[in-house]
Amino acid sequence: GLDLGKVLGDGGVGGDVLSAMIEAAGPSGSATTFLVPPGGGAPRRLAVCVLPEETSRNNHPLSVHALSSMVAAARPSKGDVRIVVAGAAADGSQVGSLATAVARAFPLYSKKTGDGEGEAAGNVHVSFLDEAGENVASADAARAASAAAEGVRLACRLGDMPPEELTTAAFAEECRAVADRFPNTVTMTEICGDELRDAGYGGLYGVGKAAACPPRLVELSYDPSPSAAAADGTIALVGKGIVYDTGGLSIKPKEGMAGMKHDMCGAAGVLGGFTAAVRLGLPRKLRLVLCLAENAIGPDAFRNDDILTMLSGKTVEVNNCDAEGRLVLADGVHHVTKHVEDLDLVVDMATLTGAQLIATGKKHAGILANDAALERRAVDAGLRSGDLTFPLLYAPELLKDEFQSKVADMKNSVKDRMNAQTSCAGHFIEAHLDPEYKNGWLHVDMAGPGSKEERATGYGVGLVLSLLEAPGF
Repeated sequence: GLDLGKVLGDGGVGGDVLSAMIEAAGPSGSATTFLVPPGGGAPRRLAVCVLPEETSRNNHPLSVHALSSMVAAARPSKGDVRIVVAGAAADGSQVGSLATAVARAFPLYSKKTGDGEGEAAGNVHVSFLDEAGENVASADAARAASAAAEGVRLACRLGDMPPEELTTAAFAEECRAVADRFPNTVTMTEICGDELRDAGYGGLYGVGKAAACPPRLVELSYDPSPSAAAADGTIALVGKGIVYDTGGLSIKPKEGMAGMKHDMCGAAGVLGGFTAAVRLGLPRKLRLVLCLAENAIGPDAFRNDDILTMLSGKTVEVNNCDAEGRLVLADGVHHVTKHVEDLDLVVDMATLTGAQLIATGKKHAGILANDAALERRAVDAGLRSGDLTFPLLYAPELLKDEFQSKVADMKNSVKDRMNAQTSCAGHFIEAHLDPEYKNGWLHVDMAGPGSKEERATGYGVGLVLSLLEAPGF
């Protein structure tokens, strides 16, 4: 029922041409041609991308991953681009997920010296049409789409930056820029270097103390304006921000170390989601905590057999220096559950385990939730946003023995890698929640969907907005 004439107007594009291109594209593909405007002028390139009509119950109904890939393949390396996404729900409920899918196709970071991939010089104009070819009329959804797209491009830019540029200090400055942009609603605090050691953050300090740039715990607090009628309760977002992971003294092989600049994509995702939520003025108190460190090698590096005393007070015998993400996140989740008042939900996000890819694949994050309703909520949020999720085994009482230690409260890595390894990693983090905290905890392991073909994807921005029930999601 889509009126193709309404989609692109005249512009030298007849219905017969579009119909022929759609037929050539097939049920899920693309076709390209060049058109001369009726009044003359330079030829214009037109690409038509056809998304699958049917998807499974575990995929976004508009197959947004296919949309990202098709737009990336069709986009020019420079110049202005107009994108028309047709077939969206008329109420605007799908605009956010479509906007984030398009945004992924236009990464910001590049150090190329000539034309090619990377920072596009032109403007990108995106329109969303419903199945009748009419513009989606929801102003709130359009604002959410713009904010979400900006958040995705921020997360992608940070993920694509090399570690010599995105140090822990540089990442903290990115957070400072967010606080400076919204001075009336956002404040920032930071604990850095030896201050972490002195305050008891043994996991975060231990992992990052060997690096030239010290570890940091950065906290951004968002309190909606009084006119926003804020909902009860606060949501805390905790991100793993390992700006580079050598594996530490459990050093990675060369094949496994390249690409470890992406080990901070969990932190980038929640920062992008937080920034978009603040820009939209969502009526919910938020706390963002980023655990920033470089897992480096040097005289001060933490070692296998060291025992770290965590912020929770529990002791951890290190048996794998390359299982560092759970150590920094354990301090992060204890920080929020101990110190944030009226806390309703904790979401931690991390490129935590390679085992996640085996469990749930490259497009679905693996999730653990301490409540069945929260698990369902997270799955639904993933389906709405396109940041897909799928539940992992939740059984802490069956898996806790994997971390048994003779000399400490627990080890940091499992003894049997064949026993629900990615669930175990999440349960390690859960063990460091403050025991007085009784509300929701959601763990998102997005090692697979956090990057694709050597580019960060901005995964997490849409999921956060969907969990917060932002317009357009």
